[in-house]
Amino acid sequence: MAVAEEPLLDPDFLAKLERLEIVSRKIFLGRMKGERKSKRRGSSVEFADHRNYVAGDDVRHIDWNVYGRLDKLFIKLFLEEEDLHFHLLVDSSLSMDFGAPTKLRYAKQVAAALAFVGLVCHDRVVVESFSTALGRPTPSVRGRSQMRRVIDHLESIEADGGSDLTAAAKEFAIKHPQKGVVVVVSDFLDKGGYESALRYLLARDLDIYAIQVLSREEVEPEFTGDLRLVDCEDDDVAEITMSAPLLDRYKRTLDGFTLGLKEWCSKRGITYIFTTNQNPFDKLVLNYLRERGLVR
Repeated sequence: MAVAEEPLLDPDFLAKLERLEIVSRKIFLGRMKGERKSKRRGSSVEFADHRNYVAGDDVRHIDWNVYGRLDKLFIKLFLEEEDLHFHLLVDSSLSMDFGAPTKLRYAKQVAAALAFVGLVCHDRVVVESFSTALGRPTPSVRGRSQMRRVIDHLESIEADGGSDLTAAAKEFAIKHPQKGVVVVVSDFLDKGGYESALRYLLARDLDIYAIQVLSREEVEPEFTGDLRLVDCEDDDVAEITMSAPLLDRYKRTLDGFTLGLKEWCSKRGITYIFTTNQNPFDKLVLNYLRERGLVR
């Protein structure tokens, strides 16, 4: 009988997440008031500035204290609070079904933690998986009462199919015209590359975070001898003899790939974060993502 997996998040960790919030480096206008302050002037509770009174202004917003001192009429301006659209894109291609824990399991835990932070802060949260295309998303949800819905959705995601990050990103950009924060959790091991895919997201002026998850076996392979390697996504076969020079070449190639992704993202304002499935995901969320500015 199969052993049931432990919950994606445990109660003690949820208590620590309560104190965090998703941070956007950009200010976005939402459809309803939330807990995030906008540059747009409104009529919420936090004072921002004054301007001169003009005929037709709401007299309830006149600052009578200033009038008493200056004998002039000024209107009080306030910061309007807006909701934030927060999207989590989780790679569910077959290459993510590797490692212990699998990269997909790790990605689900990161996504669950970040979704909880967003829901507690009343952001609009949407979780979607992708392989060759976008999977079925959660609806846009707000509030901690929706966390069970998000967890159920994440637990239902299974690794399947090849990877086409470009097609998925293009579909996402078409489906979600609103601005906001998008976090892509993937190994980015896509034969079609990542550049075109991320350009679709950049075109939407989104605040983008790319979290690359690799397994320990991919970073530090221990295979030796004659090997027959089969690509789990497209069944391509390669027969090799794993020698010390070949292993060294592999590591240099992988390092070059991850460094290239990091530099490409950095030049375009995308925050790149590298992790392996051996880095405790709770530390990634509580410490490293805070250092990189996604949560505070």
